[in-house]
Amino acid sequence: MYVFSFEKLKVWQEAIDLSVEVYGISKSFPVDEKYGITSQLKRATNSIAANIAEGTSRITNKDKAHFSTIAFSTTMEVLNHIILCHKLKFIDEIVYNDIRQRIYKISNMLNALRKSQLNS
Repeated sequence: MYVFSFEKLKVWQEAIDLSVEVYGISKSFPVDEKYGITSQLKRATNSIAANIAEGTSRITNKDKAHFSTIAFSTTMEVLNHIILCHKLKFIDEIVYNDIRQRIYKISNMLNALRKSQLNS
């Protein structure tokens, strides 16, 4: 099977893993949040990997960097949702810290990717 260039990127792999984790933890969120924070968190988390993938298909490095910037911004949106979920006690301290670490790693990788795209 052919492997696309974005699938080889460690940052995309990390973003996919974050999405899988978010899907898993959100199963325990209150039912009345199904169309609220649960939906927003899932969509935002999926958007990180999707923007990385979409950016790799762009022609210019400036355009590629633009999608890396969007992915970074969406990563910060996910962090915001995770902070809220923690404050609402939807997730415990261990899960919260694990996801924060993942977000920190992804955000650093996205910054490095963006810099390399702008400098090539």
